[in-house]
Amino acid sequence: MDSDNFLNEVEHYYSEKIQRYGATPQGVDWNSQESQTLRFEQLLKCFDISQAFSINDYGCGYGSLVDYLIQQGHLFQYRGFDISEAMIKRAKELHHELNQCEFFTEESRLTVADYTVASGIFNVKLGTSNETWQKYIMRMLKKFSELSNNGFAFNILTKYSDRDHMRPDLYYADPLFFFDYCKKNFSRYVSLLHDYPLFEFTIAVKK
Repeated sequence: MDSDNFLNEVEHYYSEKIQRYGATPQGVDWNSQESQTLRFEQLLKCFDISQAFSINDYGCGYGSLVDYLIQQGHLFQYRGFDISEAMIKRAKELHHELNQCEFFTEESRLTVADYTVASGIFNVKLGTSNETWQKYIMRMLKKFSELSNNGFAFNILTKYSDRDHMRPDLYYADPLFFFDYCKKNFSRYVSLLHDYPLFEFTIAVKK
């Protein structure tokens, strides 16, 4: 299965979620607002965002990261990309008054920023094989690095999840594999965060 085919399936999956649940954590396939906020905290905690910064949100959904950054009082320029037109339509509706934010479905419009983050985009593989999905993630990490001056961060479901709750349509990664891959290919400065109460891990790569 080529990437266009399986990404079309993923796009349909998420578009159906936002149409069913609206601009809520469930609309991007999360369980709660608390878990969504916790993920943002992990993605950003290793970066220096005390001063104004620019950020790419790859797989931005309806733009909830923007709301989090504003609530935290950060100064930022934001570019959000998502393959789901339904997600981007809602993101634009919710944030149309914010001049520092752009949302689009054209990946080519992403430009180099201080940071790039991706939350949840590597979890739903549907019928794609684990091997194919892992290769896709590795290609995406190279892209994140190219889009980022200071660093990038991403999260993935962990293979250390409870077996009775694991689903065949989701991808459960080996955190040690991706830590090693990022150390060898992108930077000496890599953080693996696996000490928060969700069945996932976050990796932050600092340049």
